[in-house]
Amino acid sequence: MSEPMLTPSEIQFLQEALSAEYKISSIRLRDGEHQLSLAKAIASFQLELCFPDVKDIIKRLYGEEKTADVQLVRKIQTILKKMEKSNIVKILPKKKPWELQKYALSSFKFQDVDKNMTILATDEQTKQAQSLLNTALSRQEDSGRLGNAKVRFYTFMLASIIVASYITIVWDVIQPAISPIIFVSALSIAIACSVVLGRTLSRHSLRAYHDAR
Repeated sequence: MSEPMLTPSEIQFLQEALSAEYKISSIRLRDGEHQLSLAKAIASFQLELCFPDVKDIIKRLYGEEKTADVQLVRKIQTILKKMEKSNIVKILPKKKPWELQKYALSSFKFQDVDKNMTILATDEQTKQAQSLLNTALSRQEDSGRLGNAKVRFYTFMLASIIVASYITIVWDVIQPAISPIIFVSALSIAIACSVVLGRTLSRHSLRAYHDAR
């Protein structure tokens, strides 16, 4: 599975789940119950630093063909909602309005309504997941620094071209005879670079906003 790009909220969910102790649940978590199967499936994704939606969970548990079963999808969504109310599952904010909700465990350790202790990941698994998370965060920081450096470089280059274009325009205007070709060419370049610069800064700001969510 490819290394995910994690948002700050996803990083927080992972860190809280990996470090959490036993959480009290008001439903049963035992073999034969749908809740336990769903919790195990979500745990398997979360240990890979991924957050599944309902179809991801169904695919892992029952196979791809079952993801087209509308009744099953609705049934699983209902159970997941019940698990959310019982402090087992958290629903992550959507990155895009049309996406399915994604789910995360609040912990890998639970005490259910019958006082049974359920552990969904061993100490070794949580250590491995924490190591993966640390590596992913380090690479994201490196990637972010590289991206910011590129934006600064493009901004400097475009701004330099814009300034040079306007200097050329001013120089042309103060000449005894204005050259229409030089004037129009310099103005066109200045306008085009201004538009590109605006779009570049806008995209960078929008990306930074989404990354901060």
